[in-house]
Amino acid sequence: MMRVILFTFLFSSCFFRAYSQATDTLNYESFLAWVIEYHPIATQAELQLLMGDMEVRSARGGFDPLVYGNLDKKSYSETLYYNKQEAGISIPTWAGIELNGSFERNNGKYLNPEYTVPSDGLFAAGASINLGQGLILDQRRATLRQAQIYQESTESQKQKLLNNLYLQATDMYWRWSLAQTNLEVLKEGVELAEVRYEAVKSSFKYGDLPAIDTVEAFSQVLNRQYKLQEAENTLFSVTQELNTYLWDEEGNPINLNEGIVPEPLETTNLGVLNVEELRTFVANHPELQLVDFELASLDVEKRLKAQQIIPVVKLKYNFLTENLNDFEGAGFFENNYKWGLSVYTPLLWRKSRGAVGLAKAKIYSKENSRDLKEIQLRTKLESEINNFSNLNRQIATYQQNVINLETLLQGEMRRFEIGESSLFLVNAREVSVFNSILTLNELISKRKIAYAKTRYAAGLGFEL
Repeated sequence: MMRVILFTFLFSSCFFRAYSQATDTLNYESFLAWVIEYHPIATQAELQLLMGDMEVRSARGGFDPLVYGNLDKKSYSETLYYNKQEAGISIPTWAGIELNGSFERNNGKYLNPEYTVPSDGLFAAGASINLGQGLILDQRRATLRQAQIYQESTESQKQKLLNNLYLQATDMYWRWSLAQTNLEVLKEGVELAEVRYEAVKSSFKYGDLPAIDTVEAFSQVLNRQYKLQEAENTLFSVTQELNTYLWDEEGNPINLNEGIVPEPLETTNLGVLNVEELRTFVANHPELQLVDFELASLDVEKRLKAQQIIPVVKLKYNFLTENLNDFEGAGFFENNYKWGLSVYTPLLWRKSRGAVGLAKAKIYSKENSRDLKEIQLRTKLESEINNFSNLNRQIATYQQNVINLETLLQGEMRRFEIGESSLFLVNAREVSVFNSILTLNELISKRKIAYAKTRYAAGLGFEL
């Protein structure tokens, strides 16, 4: 009779229940939404865009108008040697032409004749143009173009940071869920062992079971309590790690309140991968985009170095007038003007040719690195796809294994009821079932993480 009492509990309840859905459940989507909103790395990712904007602003400073003024005066022995006054403005343009305007007024007994101007001063307005080196590209324009390329690359840098955060946060969440799910399974194992122990003791009192079975039953209680303690410690450690991903609106770290649990591990809603689509995404992987931006910047550098082989030919021209209204209708080289032409060039151009060769070598090296990087990324993606598929097969296999082990356990319990088995064999079967469920939980957790790893390998991240 006591054998029937011993296993009534086992057959009248769900043997391995999933832990109940608490009202305070932090599901996966909510966790990721909180992470991307407040985690410091997410904030750092946004700062990448600001850094790009500031880099462009700094480079645009090379085209800022320049206002200048000079005052040079000498007086000695009550004699005014000279008094030279000049003010002007210089305006660089994207076309490589520099617009100039100035006003000068000079006087003095020993003034150099070339500085002689009308008593009311003299206005000049004109431009300086590079007709050789710097006509197509100069340092100012190259710096701005490279800054713009860097600004474009910050979006890829941001995506790379967020993708890393996505993978780390996903791994952390499902490890937390695994620890919580395993804890609930082991709690139930302890409860079953305690119920059996009490039933065995009662059977021993009635003489239905030998005393050694009480030792066997109590040993199982102690063994499962030990494993439960280990699971509690694992859950505590994992929860502490999870807390490092939780921050509030003011940038302060926060801790989960007691009673908040993750969503349970389930074999449903595991997510489906579109493998062919993922393979196309690799071509736009953030790491490849960053290399492409580096190549674009190196190309600007190469074109700038190539300009240095061209001779410098700089033309300057300015209209001169005492009255600003006289500029209207003034003709070139008719009257009241000054102009100049500067020409110079190295004879062998060894420095410039060496710089161009070096720039080309850098581009060639970076292109090889990009080709290698793309192969590595595609290989990594295929490896993750295979791992994902393999975990699916393992889960299906182990689900069937759990069902079979539960069937064997039920059969062993029936044999025990009719006296054809022993408590030792029943415990052994039960331990096998518990271990198989823990293994299945681990496979499901790995599979959920593998889903994230596969998307990460394709260059994808948060999909909120």
